[in-house]
Amino acid sequence: MTDNDETSPAAVPAASSAASSAAPGTAAQRQPRALIRVPKTAVLVPLLVILCVTPMALALPVLSVLYAVPVGFIVWLLRTETVVDTSGLVVRTVFRTRSLAWDDLSGLTLTGKSKVRAVLGDGTEVALPAVRTRHLPVLSSVSGGRIDDPTERRETGEH
Repeated sequence: MTDNDETSPAAVPAASSAASSAAPGTAAQRQPRALIRVPKTAVLVPLLVILCVTPMALALPVLSVLYAVPVGFIVWLLRTETVVDTSGLVVRTVFRTRSLAWDDLSGLTLTGKSKVRAVLGDGTEVALPAVRTRHLPVLSSVSGGRIDDPTERRETGEH
């Protein structure tokens, strides 16, 4: 996955903490990892809004408050993400980072707008930023089979 192609994440090998501290010359162990986030090119929209607001803000300094909305949107775009690896999920929002181990999850639920939410053992749901139904095959492969891939064809014993 390249830096520019963040809408179709793939399992990206990342060095584990044990591998990064290994002595030089040893084979580094890798674990699959996926980073799911809104593409960074989406920052162009609020930058365009800032450009459009600038003449008004220069004319009336009190209107410089209008910069708060696009700047807040940029912060949200750059901060929110979901990281998936073999140990679990890391959900990062603007104000909070939450780690969810695979053992803590009882499953995933889908909303009407193709959004995916993690369901914990106690029934509470945690929104997974930027994760959509199209990302389920990636979640399945990185999780090591802990999450079923609904797009996978199942072979039946009878034809």
